[in-house]
Amino acid sequence: MARKPFTSSTREIPEVSGVPQHIAIIMDGNGRWARKRFMPRVAGHGKGVESVRAVIRGCMAKGVSHLTLFAFSSENWRRPADEVSFLMQLFMRSLQKEVDRLHENGIRFRVIGDLSRFEPSLVDMIRRAEALTARNDRLTLTIAANYGGRWDILQAVERMLAKDPERRTGFSEEDLSAELSLNYGPEPDLFIRTGGEQRISNFLLWQLAYSELYFTDTLWPDFDEKALDLAIASYQSRERRFGRTSEQLCAAEKAPNQDEVGRNPADHAQD
Repeated sequence: MARKPFTSSTREIPEVSGVPQHIAIIMDGNGRWARKRFMPRVAGHGKGVESVRAVIRGCMAKGVSHLTLFAFSSENWRRPADEVSFLMQLFMRSLQKEVDRLHENGIRFRVIGDLSRFEPSLVDMIRRAEALTARNDRLTLTIAANYGGRWDILQAVERMLAKDPERRTGFSEEDLSAELSLNYGPEPDLFIRTGGEQRISNFLLWQLAYSELYFTDTLWPDFDEKALDLAIASYQSRERRFGRTSEQLCAAEKAPNQDEVGRNPADHAQD
């Protein structure tokens, strides 16, 4: 499966397919799932790893090319220290356990976010996993860790100007988007948030400009392949206009294929 670079839905109308090519998810509700069962919050995070596996399987079965999961936001450092420590350890254990399986299944692994606050051993483990899976193209799995949408835009500006200070006098959307964390993939077609909250919480602020938003009360540890099917079915029921009217969209769908225009009818006999 060929990798699709970042394209801007505000600059050009992207191709719309029946299956979203890029799904981005905020995995919310782990703590509440645990509390409902009189368990410590961290138990919910552990259970949530099983949902990650289920969603990866579902995406691969349906031909989704990119899956981006919000694992830890730049604001999550405000949580209790013991929970943050558990999340870091869970990340390391999961990475150690899963990276070979990801590689065997042709999955490219990437991490986006400010890794400067992570232990060097974890950063090294991340970089080795990225290098191991770099040539895989069945699915690109991106984990957003210590990530924030505002941070992403700010660091993109800084990187762009560091490379070319002259751009201070003016730059284009393409100049900036080339420096964003997800510059290697298409914008998300579908954004999912579990757990009942209806906000994007500083996640992919630039990239979600024209994504279809899907909110569900299902807590993340209960989110499985059937729940993913429901989200995709909702996406498939949407009319993706990208600023156009419904009438324009219908006209575009009825227009003849540009490759057919100007062809001699006799040519069709040889198709």
